[in-house]
Amino acid sequence: MSNQGAIPSKDQGPGLFKRIWRFLRHPATTISAGALLLIGVVVGVVFWGSFNWSMEMTNTEEFCIGCHEMEANVYAEYTETAHYANASGVRATCPDCHVPKEWVHKVVRKVQASRELYHKALGTIDSPEKFEEKRLQLATNVWTAMKKTDSRECRNCHEFNSMDFVLQEGRASAAHSDAFKEGKTCIDCHQGIAHSLPANALEAYKENVSAVYD
Repeated sequence: MSNQGAIPSKDQGPGLFKRIWRFLRHPATTISAGALLLIGVVVGVVFWGSFNWSMEMTNTEEFCIGCHEMEANVYAEYTETAHYANASGVRATCPDCHVPKEWVHKVVRKVQASRELYHKALGTIDSPEKFEEKRLQLATNVWTAMKKTDSRECRNCHEFNSMDFVLQEGRASAAHSDAFKEGKTCIDCHQGIAHSLPANALEAYKENVSAVYD
């Protein structure tokens, strides 16, 4: 007799779930260890590639400008400095100065920067007037981070040991030579290197940064 149109047995449904559960608990009994390893490698490569792609996509000036309240203020200021345009044609972008190169430090910085999205949504500094009110606080936050890391991002391009003081102009040569001997770091002298300094910048730096980390 034909089985067409027969009613499925009641245990077919539960049986399917049992097989799935058995596979999830003991996959090696169904798939070879080699196949599991291959699947794991493929999944790992896809995950790592996607994660790394996301990290690089969020590490561009276009992304920085789009997510941070900066285009009309600090970014505009930066375009007037030697870090943006100079005789050598070497440009230091926002991520070059504000995002670490090392992977672990980079991830930490990305997590920290995510808090700024919250303030963007609130409109904390979405006008020139609001930004100016917060400029000193924002600058102090950056100075503190750079002092704490011994100006790590600056040193990706500038390093005392690589400087030829003879080729530098007199004032710069003397200042760098003294700073090297005294163990100073870049941010101790170059707080306003790419952005306008807030009012009372030197006093704020000495009080809130140098006093803590020197």
